[in-house]
Amino acid sequence: MAERLNGYRILILETREEAQFSKLLAEQGAEVVQCPMFTIQDAPDPAPVEAWIRRAIDRPLDDLVLMTGEGLRRIMELARARGLDRAFVAALAGSRKFTRGPKPGKALREVGLEPQQTTEKPTTEGVIEMLGKLDLKGRRLGLQLYPDKDHGALIGALAAQGAEVDAVLPYAYDSKAADANIVTAIDDMAAGRIDAVALTNLGQVRRLIEAAKAHGSEAKLRAGFDRTLIASVGPAVSGELAAHGLRTDVSPAEDAYFMRPLISAMAVALAEKLPRQGT
Repeated sequence: MAERLNGYRILILETREEAQFSKLLAEQGAEVVQCPMFTIQDAPDPAPVEAWIRRAIDRPLDDLVLMTGEGLRRIMELARARGLDRAFVAALAGSRKFTRGPKPGKALREVGLEPQQTTEKPTTEGVIEMLGKLDLKGRRLGLQLYPDKDHGALIGALAAQGAEVDAVLPYAYDSKAADANIVTAIDDMAAGRIDAVALTNLGQVRRLIEAAKAHGSEAKLRAGFDRTLIASVGPAVSGELAAHGLRTDVSPAEDAYFMRPLISAMAVALAEKLPRQGT
């Protein structure tokens, strides 16, 4: 099983878990080409986040919905800085906790808590479907959001069920600094220097399109996609690709939306479709 990707150049666009993904690919023999898409920063104004934490402590939430692991970790960092972390975790212990996929669940476990339920599909639609089966009337529901996404449909669906939604956005993206790296990655794909691009969140697709348009490279990006194997970690990413008229070549089997199954799927597809470049 070792070095199944030996001789292939894999472009990754990770941010939070770039090092882990790169390591897993390198273990399979891949030459990893890293392209940071944006940096993650704390919310520009911490006051609303702190106020949300204090509300959750003073009047504990009935339900908590976590959309990302990054979100909870940022909230906990601020809570620690304000000396509120123990009280905050204690308050959450009595709440029902729901997560969009496994990553927020992992972040919960880092503070000694467990999710009551995790979406089968790590998408906003999956969250709406999961919570749609519950009676939320009159319940105070804390909702952790993430940047660069219109969450109106989710908030509207929860409000329609009678929930009192208290939302918080604990971090922001800074994308401008990464534009030069993205343009270089687009050039590499268009020139055939990349065998596969591995996409692990829908924000990466949006950033590629956004940066390409800003720098007059949209045609070159589409040409690069035409000659590069496109690997998607799951339905959210594949849906975003389709929304831009782009295809998905590879996705993990059996709804296993994780890095290792994605790597395995890439290895199989590359072995079938492309000769190895290396020795």
